[in-house]
Amino acid sequence: ARGLVRPARGLATKQELTLSETDADGVATITLNNPKRLNGWTAPMMLSLFDRFEAAAADDSVKAVVLTGAGSYYCAGVDLSSTLKPMWPKQLREMIYTQNKLVFDTFLNFPKPLCVAVNGPAIGASVTTATLADGVVAAEAATFSTPFSRLGVPPEGCSSVHFAALMGADNAARMLGPEGWAPTGKEAAAANLVDECVPDADLLDAARAKCHAWLADPAYEKAHRGDGDTAKLLQVNDKESQDLADAFLDYPFLEAQAAFLKKKGKNSAMFDVLIATRPAWKLLL
Repeated sequence: ARGLVRPARGLATKQELTLSETDADGVATITLNNPKRLNGWTAPMMLSLFDRFEAAAADDSVKAVVLTGAGSYYCAGVDLSSTLKPMWPKQLREMIYTQNKLVFDTFLNFPKPLCVAVNGPAIGASVTTATLADGVVAAEAATFSTPFSRLGVPPEGCSSVHFAALMGADNAARMLGPEGWAPTGKEAAAANLVDECVPDADLLDAARAKCHAWLADPAYEKAHRGDGDTAKLLQVNDKESQDLADAFLDYPFLEAQAAFLKKKGKNSAMFDVLIATRPAWKLLL
């Protein structure tokens, strides 16, 4: 978590943005706890989550982790308005590459069994990080959206290879391509994007039961869904993070973000300036 740019003074990480409790068998439940903002990954939220992961990894009493969200959403994805700040384009590219790589490396390198309990809609990085866990349980209220094509950016979170490994090339293309298929919990389970779909009220019990079963099996070893190889996925993440950083500074993404912010009545000045001056600063990258 130390690689993530820390908020400015006065915007210190709030631990309440995530909650954690551990049962008698050592299964910790970490909850994204900002339902008013749909548990979106702002910089403080990510720092709090990473701190929870670090603490769980270092605590010998914690044997496995369930990750879930509070409220009606699991997570609305990365909040770009919180994580992208005005700076020189070369610095901005490096920040995007470093921080994107860090997010997924954190999940790939987490040393203990991890089950993601998706309680509601999941968008973008919250979907792709979930697929890197040992297991994923979806509530019936869950949906899974990876709108990278619409945003003008390439796949991230190892999804360029991992989605096809999990659910076949056709379903991967449906989610990652122009169609933007956003399967429901039941559809995601049928496609093997997640392990199972359960009634909303049974979600946490099902996820914790999965962790307890892993812990009760002496032969169980930490893994990623689909038996993904960690070393290979780390390499994929590095390449995808480089590609994403390049895409974030290209016209399709910049124009899409400026249009989105204007539609929401928000300040699009940073993106407007980057668009107008791109012919000049591109030479400095």
